[in-house]
Amino acid sequence: MLLADEPTGNLDSRTSVEIMAIFQQLNERGITIIMVTHEQDIAAYAKRNVIMRDGLIREDQLVTQRMNAAAQVQDGRARPPGAPSDMM
Repeated sequence: MLLADEPTGNLDSRTSVEIMAIFQQLNERGITIIMVTHEQDIAAYAKRNVIMRDGLIREDQLVTQRMNAAAQVQDGRARPPGAPSDMM
């Protein structure tokens, strides 16, 4: 089991997706990952979202359209959905 508290909190978008790709690979190998995040775009990479408020479970839902982080990294689209685009 891997516990991750805000694993992408201080990372740029590309690195965040790379971390999600690693987590998805570990999960495919049978490792349970419990991740805490306040970012809905990052939660989209999980198989299941449990939403808590004031210490109580408010929602427990399966993610029906899970984002594929490895495919995004490979395609050069390593940016979570909803993340702002880079501006120059």
